[in-house]
Amino acid sequence: MGVMGKEHVYEQTYRDYLSRIAEIDLKFTADKLDLQMKGDEVVIPFFNKSFTVSARAVKDADGRQPHLSISVILCKYLLMCPMIIPLGGNWMSFKDFKDAAPLVQAFSNSVTVPIAESFSARLADLERGCLNIGGYRPADDYPYDLSMQFDALSNIPLLLLFNDKDKEFSAQCGVLFEKRVEKFLDMECLAMVGM
Repeated sequence: MGVMGKEHVYEQTYRDYLSRIAEIDLKFTADKLDLQMKGDEVVIPFFNKSFTVSARAVKDADGRQPHLSISVILCKYLLMCPMIIPLGGNWMSFKDFKDAAPLVQAFSNSVTVPIAESFSARLADLERGCLNIGGYRPADDYPYDLSMQFDALSNIPLLLLFNDKDKEFSAQCGVLFEKRVEKFLDMECLAMVGM
């Protein structure tokens, strides 16, 4: 599908999601997801930025609509809000989610492989970049050259694990999610979070 076709699908999906958001109790949903309300809008931190979502629109801090993929992710997050919030833990790779199979290669090609290739022999640059978008050292210690955790959304952390190249191996990157994220986002949205 070309870029224009994909944008058209995202636009249709976004419009559909806004109409569905008009039918839910946003205050109840915000409370469930540990989010704040500002008037009739839900304030959603996404990585290191804040966005607002209402039945009218998704907006960034400057009042502009963000990229359609971000708009779709934020809407889907509200629409999939589970009645009971599952506990965290149990990190797993994208490919291990049961509905991820059709998207695994795209995830690898647009997330883990480009990070490994772009930051091979540039560990300090990767760490700086991670810190700039809200990354922090995870509570647990991992046997990697760099491990950084991100709070993509409330209830949706992600863990980046990176080993730099050495004499025998090229740089390797892994991105893990908690198992519970499948209760908050579908696999397409989760793939977009990784991207």
